[in-house]
Amino acid sequence: MKIKVVGAAGGEVTGSAYLVETANAKVMIDAGMFQGGKATEEKNKLPEGADPHSLDALLLTHAHLDHTGRVPLLLRHGYRNAIYATSATLDLAEIVLKDSAKIQAQDAVRKNRYYPEKHIEALYTPEDMVSFRSLGKNIELHQSYQIADGITARFYEAGHMLGSTSIELTIQEKGSSKVIVFSGDLGPYEQPIVRSFEQLPCADLVFLESTYGNRNHRPYSETIEQFEQIIQKAVEQQGKILIPAFAIGRTQQILYHLAILFFQKKISPFPVFVDSPMAIEAGKIFAHHPDLFDEEATDWKNQGVIPLDRTWFKFITSVEESKQLNDLKGPCAILAGAGMCNGGRIQYHLKFNLPHPTTQVLMVGYQGYGSLGRQLVDGAKHVKIHGQTIDVHATTHTLNGLSAHAGQNDLLKWFTSMGMTKPKVVLTHGENPQREALASEIEKNYNLKPLLPQLNEVVEI
Repeated sequence: MKIKVVGAAGGEVTGSAYLVETANAKVMIDAGMFQGGKATEEKNKLPEGADPHSLDALLLTHAHLDHTGRVPLLLRHGYRNAIYATSATLDLAEIVLKDSAKIQAQDAVRKNRYYPEKHIEALYTPEDMVSFRSLGKNIELHQSYQIADGITARFYEAGHMLGSTSIELTIQEKGSSKVIVFSGDLGPYEQPIVRSFEQLPCADLVFLESTYGNRNHRPYSETIEQFEQIIQKAVEQQGKILIPAFAIGRTQQILYHLAILFFQKKISPFPVFVDSPMAIEAGKIFAHHPDLFDEEATDWKNQGVIPLDRTWFKFITSVEESKQLNDLKGPCAILAGAGMCNGGRIQYHLKFNLPHPTTQVLMVGYQGYGSLGRQLVDGAKHVKIHGQTIDVHATTHTLNGLSAHAGQNDLLKWFTSMGMTKPKVVLTHGENPQREALASEIEKNYNLKPLLPQLNEVVEI
């Protein structure tokens, strides 16, 4: 059997996708979108060798765009078989992909306005999403599903976001049986709201993410203390707090902690605006899946503290309301997407507020190479937004302890049980320094030498 790595390889973090091919079947694990600079995003096309008409099944680990963003492209070109994922993942992916389709269509219109001679076509449009929900097949964790001839799948909690999973494939071919595991994105073991990741017992081949393979995050308690100090400073300076946050997962996490701070009266409540229609819709889905909350979040929920509590927060839906936030005086906080600042309403808020020294920008997630968010994290004094050069006098903070990705120790913790069975290990979804560091730790602890694949490299077993 062969597994072709058709995304998140060669030192890239985004675009996760794997094509699994046996003598009798062909399935895909994830179909993520490449995100970052122009060169990266130009890779958003049908994965090499993935004819949508020949695919027997598509399995999704979770709903983030870098794992689902090419699904509408598969649908556009004729994929009509089942899409296996948890109920929460299908709910959230529908929101994410409809928004992405809308953006793709809008971008094509804008580009054709400036370059009419090029006749640029959208990667996909909202019409390509029509069949998505009807193809979705809700799975239950730990249940075995026959997804193709000779291939069964089982899903496990990954602890990364609501509904996220790791996927175990058991493949029967030529009289032998092999177990292949895809970690998906793994969350920190102590991340709030969602349950912790589960360890899988054994495998012959493991594909492991390595986003933060070279370091550990700050202890969560220290991060929340830093978060509180930044918020307090902004309040004292009467400044604005801008939080570029992924609409699904990170936004709810930030609101969760702000609500607790307000509820405990550690900080006097101030205006907090969620300027993201997608985040508002995602919050409703969180509310529909309380069974996926961890024990702490359940306890807070029972006390009336929930991720989207209208007692504390105001939700912005219209563009006009969003523009009015420019005239608002601090202290206030604005949460808006996109999480890497490479699009969305956060760009407008950054353009207006970066020149002000009282502005505090909180980066609470991974910032891809080449993205606007990465430039701010790296200390850029000037950035380009919508073609304009913007002076940066605001202070940018990076709160890695709020990451939804596991650090090195947690990645090794997840791998421990399987490591004892001496599987073949492939590290993806990480920049080269990160995956090289994790490879070194795995080699040292388990006497295994992981493979660090390039894009479209084939792994055989």
